[in-house]
Amino acid sequence: MTRRRAILSGSTFEEQIGYARAVVDGDRVHVSGTTGFDYTTMTISDDVVEQAEQCLRNIGAALAEAGCGFTDVVRVRYLLPDRADFEPCWPVLRRHFGDVRPAATMLECGLADPRMKIEIEVDARRPAVS
Repeated sequence: MTRRRAILSGSTFEEQIGYARAVVDGDRVHVSGTTGFDYTTMTISDDVVEQAEQCLRNIGAALAEAGCGFTDVVRVRYLLPDRADFEPCWPVLRRHFGDVRPAATMLECGLADPRMKIEIEVDARRPAVS
């Protein structure tokens, strides 16, 4: 029987909107679109590269709680209101995904808050437990 488990980050958005930072479903981990908010202070940088770094810290924490890491990511989606902001983030993204090479998509779209300059969503597979 597949066990489904929600992972919460403490973000006020999760409570207000009604979602989890991530959901573990068997060996699959689905991490919600994650922005550059520091959830402990609910603050966000004005800089897109700093936001990307914080997105990945938030995602890394959810993956760790799920029992996996960036090396287990199979799919990543990048959402940005301004596609010109994507390229400055490449070095940060390459540091986390360059050796992993997950399937990836970048979309230019509006985000929920005008302070948000990037949102990142990932899917991962947990390693088999022996």
